[in-house]
Amino acid sequence: MLPYRLLAIDLDGTTLNDNKEITPATKYWVRKAGENGVVVSIATGRGRQSAETFRKELALTSPMVYLNGAEIWKSPNNLLERHYLMTQDILKLYHLAIQTDSWFWGFTEDRFIRKSDWQDELVNGKWMKFGLLNDNLSLIKELKVQLERWGHLEITQSSDNNIEISTKGISKEYGIRKVCSLLNIELESVMAIGDSFNDLKLINSVGLGVAMENAADDVKNVADKITSSNEEDGVAKAICHYLFEMDYK
Repeated sequence: MLPYRLLAIDLDGTTLNDNKEITPATKYWVRKAGENGVVVSIATGRGRQSAETFRKELALTSPMVYLNGAEIWKSPNNLLERHYLMTQDILKLYHLAIQTDSWFWGFTEDRFIRKSDWQDELVNGKWMKFGLLNDNLSLIKELKVQLERWGHLEITQSSDNNIEISTKGISKEYGIRKVCSLLNIELESVMAIGDSFNDLKLINSVGLGVAMENAADDVKNVADKITSSNEEDGVAKAICHYLFEMDYK
């Protein structure tokens, strides 16, 4: 019997290499996990619109956590829940992006919206996530502190130069907890692999939290184990080493 019943994997910087590809070795070990009764769930900041390609490539039909937990699916065509940002917050975030000359993007129920797509009527969409990006890292830090002071938003990052915003309490950890409740799996029976700040809570809460070699230092500091980078089949090696307790060849 394998030591963990559910495997939660991030996409960018983790399951995907720098070319946004899933390597044959990663596909093999993810498939092997599934064939041996492990539920494999993607837990990503991406929306379903952009993550679906990779779910299909891995041939997964298990529960999925998208948008850092703001959208959770029981199966490919069976929605479990969604969590929406308030319209007034989307308007304020839009103006904040414009005032600071920041790139922005976000996800509604049916659209991936970028700064270049913006039309005023889009503010009324059912937004689940809003993101800001600016290469001025000092500004990003200031914006993060400012948004945290609002008090009713969940603020995280997938890189040093961005901020990802959801409703308060929504995170990948929240999403995987929901999946565990759905499947009657204890959080201690979960192995999670990730690389960035939006993976930190999840990696810190599960039975085995694994950070990529390319992970942020804060993520490495809370992880139980550190695997190779996303350019060196780190996910494949982690599954082999810690799920199957085998030497990687």
